[in-house]
Amino acid sequence: MEKIAVWGFSWVPPFAQGLVRDLRVRWALEEAGLAYESRWIDTEERSSEAYRRKHPFGMVPVLESRDGTLIESGAIVYAIAEQCDALMPAGQRAETLTWMFTALNTVEPPLWNLFVLDQLHQGEAWANLRRAGAVDEVKARLTALSQWLDGRDYLLGHFTAADVLMTTVLRFIRHTDLVAGFPPLDAYVRRCEARPAFQAALRSQMTDYARNTPVAA
Repeated sequence: MEKIAVWGFSWVPPFAQGLVRDLRVRWALEEAGLAYESRWIDTEERSSEAYRRKHPFGMVPVLESRDGTLIESGAIVYAIAEQCDALMPAGQRAETLTWMFTALNTVEPPLWNLFVLDQLHQGEAWANLRRAGAVDEVKARLTALSQWLDGRDYLLGHFTAADVLMTTVLRFIRHTDLVAGFPPLDAYVRRCEARPAFQAALRSQMTDYARNTPVAA
């Protein structure tokens, strides 16, 4: 994979900064030691014909390289991990894939649902009524995940691509104290976020947000 470019939004509101899914891709690339360029679009450009040729749904991230164009953060992280034994150890490929899918299909949906309720529909009557049930769903996932991580530094005992996805999923509820209520899980997130590759990826995403902050924002 050569001449890599990662597409993200040029700016998002503060509550979403550090959460947009191109962060996952940047982090995986940093862990794999693969150089990349940042490309940015304004949110109104999502529907442009030129961008829809890259991503049919007008979303981010998009990864472009000499090998072609990839969409969907999980698929992109998988493609990167296939070229990096540290992210997908040869003897643990199936286990790594299992936990990658677990992060995206089992843990992310209820956490994303709570994020949407709290950040996009805050104060709306229907969201207030729904929130208690949404929190219960999140707690059920966090309980099981915390039990798995108790005594483990990472999902498979050592860092893999599954941890890239799981950590970025858990960040969706950073506006709550739910993760802090589970010490093994809280320590896990802190451990993953302390990695130099994560910090580099976060800087990459946040730098242009700062540069493109609207005057009235």
